[in-house]
Amino acid sequence: MINKPRLNMDEFGTDLDPHPDVNLENFPGMIYVGRVHDDGETHVGFEEDNGIKYIFGTGFDETHKDIEEKDLKHEHIGADVLHDVADRAHGKTREQVLKEMRHGTIDPKKGPKPFGHVDVHPLDGGVVPPKVVHVESFFMDEAPVTNKEFGKFVRSEYYETEAEHFGWSFVLSSFLPKPEILEESDVDPEAEHWVAVDGAYWRRPEGPGSTYKLRENHPVAHVSHRDALEYCKWAGKRLPGEREYEAAARGGHWGPKNRTLFIWGDNDTIEVASKYVNIWGEGEFPVANLAEDGWRGTSPVNHFPPNKLGFYDMTGNVWEWMRGGKHKSRIVRGASYVDSLDGSVNHAATLGARATLHGTTSTGNVGFRCVKSPKRRTEYHWVYHDEEIHGSLSIEDEFGKQNAVPQKGWEDMFWVEEEDLENLNDDIESNDDSRPKRKKRKVEKIRTRLSNEL
Repeated sequence: MINKPRLNMDEFGTDLDPHPDVNLENFPGMIYVGRVHDDGETHVGFEEDNGIKYIFGTGFDETHKDIEEKDLKHEHIGADVLHDVADRAHGKTREQVLKEMRHGTIDPKKGPKPFGHVDVHPLDGGVVPPKVVHVESFFMDEAPVTNKEFGKFVRSEYYETEAEHFGWSFVLSSFLPKPEILEESDVDPEAEHWVAVDGAYWRRPEGPGSTYKLRENHPVAHVSHRDALEYCKWAGKRLPGEREYEAAARGGHWGPKNRTLFIWGDNDTIEVASKYVNIWGEGEFPVANLAEDGWRGTSPVNHFPPNKLGFYDMTGNVWEWMRGGKHKSRIVRGASYVDSLDGSVNHAATLGARATLHGTTSTGNVGFRCVKSPKRRTEYHWVYHDEEIHGSLSIEDEFGKQNAVPQKGWEDMFWVEEEDLENLNDDIESNDDSRPKRKKRKVEKIRTRLSNEL
């Protein structure tokens, strides 16, 4: 048996080799969101807390002004940076509120609330009250996935979207190619202006007779939550968490002093907004859109200027699927071309805009983009051999005799724990040769958390 040398590990068997340098990672079309050094360019490594702390939630609730700048400061590595700070609305942390719920000190009329419930503002659907949250560093696509990019995935995987599988998708009534389609089709019971058009899917955004041609650089629409997940998996990425999304959308405006309602600031006139986002303009919804921004439907993903971090279309154009949520209420962020500035038409297109949809929903104003977590160091732990679980180390042949070939996966990968023999056999009075020997192997520790959101 080969006695392998110990690696650089701590007492728990964790590999202590350095983290990979995040500055060496570069993904085309993606932008890094995380702490940087004083030069404004070099990324802070994992030796420190390199995530982002910022005020998360709706822009219409002004309680964020009571949050202090000190709450946004980063602790040293190893500190409890993943917990949210106390909400200024009631001065209690999430853990304190949960404890009170468990022990019955909350007014029964006010709680407890269902798992996953969040309070939202009626105008933009953003979370209330605003609070300080922490997200680990990540890379995000600079723009939503386009029709051209989604087409590569479909051709590569012979993929069929859920809209194709079910045979229909929602189209805004004013975009129907023929008026009679409205009389022949069903409408969304919760949004009567969205019509279930047979044959509508991402290649035919308005149904039979329409095409995505000349819109290759527009965000793909008519994709369900599952369709978005499958694309991200194919691309080696994942969907963003909504806290990650809002951190990127706010573009560095993370504190109480520089937080804004919109990408460009707090000016809520359509004349200013039309230079930055694709939303519903002046006119009666859904028939009259004056299109001050130049677009009645989707627009090219890089048509409007990016935010300060370099992200396009973080507000307007299409809603974007997020990871998490329940299947019947998946989260979307960012608002779309049917939303308005003040919430008079659908949602207010603020940086906190939020809504939920059924996971199978596909419609002409919902798309997505992907994120990717930076590489972390590979961590290991020891797995001890247990014959009841793993079977005998030596495999029996057809005659019932033990073969010399060890069990697959354990060939010369185990360690005789000489230092543990006395502890294991204090009650055994025999020579060393008769003592059982524990054998173990080093295996890679599976990372079960891609972000601290879920």
